[in-house]
Amino acid sequence: MEELAVKRTSNSPFRGLGGKQFVSFVRKEFYHILRDKRTMFILLGMPIVQIIIFGFALTNEVKNSGIAVYDQSKDAATTSLIAELAASRYFDVRQDLFSYEEIEKIFRRGKIKLAVVFPPHFKEDLQHFNKAQVQIIADASDPNVANTLTNYATAIIMDYQQRITNDRKLPYTIDTETKMLYNPELKGAYNFVPGVMAMVLLLVCTMMTAITIVKEKEMGTLEVMLVSPMKPLMIVIAKAVPYLMLSAINIASILLLSVFVLGVPVNGSLALLALESILFTLVSLSLGLLISSGAESQQTAMFISLVALFLPTIMLSGFMFPVENMPLPLRIVSNLVPAKWYYTIVKSVMIKGTGLITIWKETLILAGMMLFFLTMAIKSFKIRLA
Repeated sequence: MEELAVKRTSNSPFRGLGGKQFVSFVRKEFYHILRDKRTMFILLGMPIVQIIIFGFALTNEVKNSGIAVYDQSKDAATTSLIAELAASRYFDVRQDLFSYEEIEKIFRRGKIKLAVVFPPHFKEDLQHFNKAQVQIIADASDPNVANTLTNYATAIIMDYQQRITNDRKLPYTIDTETKMLYNPELKGAYNFVPGVMAMVLLLVCTMMTAITIVKEKEMGTLEVMLVSPMKPLMIVIAKAVPYLMLSAINIASILLLSVFVLGVPVNGSLALLALESILFTLVSLSLGLLISSGAESQQTAMFISLVALFLPTIMLSGFMFPVENMPLPLRIVSNLVPAKWYYTIVKSVMIKGTGLITIWKETLILAGMMLFFLTMAIKSFKIRLA
């Protein structure tokens, strides 16, 4: 009986799981992980990227916002006030204006968020009447930023007023008049509608295209398609056309809801807005094709589409948080996010009513991204065919 017990013990499936065997299993798993560069990036790289993005981008504070100054007085008082605005970390005085008509033009170009207008004889009015006026004009297409910046500017002006009073019996008073351009009622929809358009088109088009191509790989039908007489370019286009049509429906539905339900007008050319949206859709589809060329499973394609695109779209496009708030490295990285350029285009055309003359740079950047992504995707398909 003892011999039988010994034999049963020796045949146990748990035999050999000693210390050395356990270490060898652990070592083997480490080798598998280290050989998979994608897994290493996910395990080590993504937490670092998320901490950096959330740490620097996730803030309600507005900093380094571009402002313009129209100083009709050019005296010591206005010079001192402009210097205090420029010295603040919230503002960056980027341009001096010489006429009231320039204000609307510079706002349309999207270069500034705020304009400060000093009337003639500012210092004389303070000294003789103990009262002067300042006009603050803000770009209210983003109402939260507009409110924050006007509050910052008003606080700086009030601080200057308190400092120069010096316990006078009749204290100086500087009245600030605030004017909100493009969105006088400060509706939040004016800001999130362009952002939702960018997010929906990028994520849906990219993810669905990537998953569809990878599904063909898993089923083994992609190789059959690639050895057919049809050229890889035509196969890529054939895969993208249905999603282009679905995206057109998404664009139309978002615009209809925006205008008739949310009350957000299309102040610019509807045709231009539609063409720019189609261009951005082509960028998203091309990016989805590129992702599909490197992904080996639908789960991987979905993960890359969601995690690698969702966070940058939310954090670095200017939709949720102003890009000006971020450190220089993140501002540089934000230029690689397609949604940033499309978000600027939609705000300019839809909210500000501008034309192609003000968004030509953003349009060229999106066109360049589309050509780059599409070329890389086609080359990848040709490699697989070879």
